[in-house]
Amino acid sequence: MAADSFLMPPCRKIRICKARREPNLNHSDSSSGVEPQDADYPYVPQLCDELENLILARFPRSEYWKLYLLNKHFLQILKSGELFKIRRQIGFKESSIFMSASGCNSWWAFDRLFKCCRKLPELPSRDVCFIGGDKESLCAGSHLIVSGREITDGNVVWRFELETSKWIKGPFMIDPRCLFGSATCGTFGFVAGGIGMGLIGTKVLNSAEKYNPETKSWESLPCMHKQRKLCSGCFMDNKFYVIGGKGENNNELTCGEAYNQDKNTWELIPDMLKDDDNQVATQQSPPLLAVVNNELYSLKTSSNELRVYIKNSNTWKKLGAVPVRADLHKGWGVAFKSLGNELLVIGFSSSISSGNDNGKGMTIYTCKPEPESKELQWRCIEGYKDRLNFFLLNCCVMVA
Repeated sequence: MAADSFLMPPCRKIRICKARREPNLNHSDSSSGVEPQDADYPYVPQLCDELENLILARFPRSEYWKLYLLNKHFLQILKSGELFKIRRQIGFKESSIFMSASGCNSWWAFDRLFKCCRKLPELPSRDVCFIGGDKESLCAGSHLIVSGREITDGNVVWRFELETSKWIKGPFMIDPRCLFGSATCGTFGFVAGGIGMGLIGTKVLNSAEKYNPETKSWESLPCMHKQRKLCSGCFMDNKFYVIGGKGENNNELTCGEAYNQDKNTWELIPDMLKDDDNQVATQQSPPLLAVVNNELYSLKTSSNELRVYIKNSNTWKKLGAVPVRADLHKGWGVAFKSLGNELLVIGFSSSISSGNDNGKGMTIYTCKPEPESKELQWRCIEGYKDRLNFFLLNCCVMVA
């Protein structure tokens, strides 16, 4: 960037009012008791727009609400989305966790350290089917995508735009679906598989799509080799992986598939979830997967055990127990996500007896996994853990 672009416009000389502490003997301004004075530092430099935006782009995103309240100029900058573009250009990004829990129709946003929390504006849908039904969520750029089903419109998509702090309906997917696998890569969101609702009834899909938050549109991708629902997605080795799930005959799938963006093709990976403990047979939720440092990790719900995927042998290695009870509801209600260079797991604590389950007791843990480590070091996050029910309906991580 040229140095000339940072030149400041000429300084302005300003006059400030100085309160008179002594009685106003001349009574020249008895109403105010002030008179204009030149201070010793009368020159206040103005920042050029480019430099001002570079400074604001580094402002913590969890504190943006303060900029909304500061003045109309900053409000317009935030709504324009320009700050998020600058953040991407300079590589300045922050992670946020968005959650919706059982017994609460609201969405909550947390910063990475769970020190800041805010309740999002209420999602405008009044459809009882959407409010009470299952929903899927993913993040793409600065958009939170929530997919569900409404009585009148069928499978719909609502998006929360961080720039405007508003919920907007649409755009709908090309193939409306539920119970699909999803993942985020950069600013793009990817979905694949799931159940489609057509004119002739439900159908297990093998189609895939990519969401672009810049154009606010969906793009069709080539179809997968397998039709699958209740599957999971992740990004690894610059490929979109869709793993596990159930086929069109409700048969369990141990295979995975990887979408290569450069070749625009899918590669089938047999027995990607198969292991000596028959993990798939006991797992009813979609596989709990997360990628950290380009390594794939899985939380096995039957034993609350963490595993890492060995790519060259297509096998899984045990890494030890996870401090939450994923087995309570066979994987449902638990969040298992990547959070930068850490694993994030949220659920009912394994240190609390299941007999004391009173609908509370959410616990949040993180750890920096090491595939060669003999013992995992989990760190308990204090703060907002009691704000939500431990059973999570949706959870996703945004990096913007």
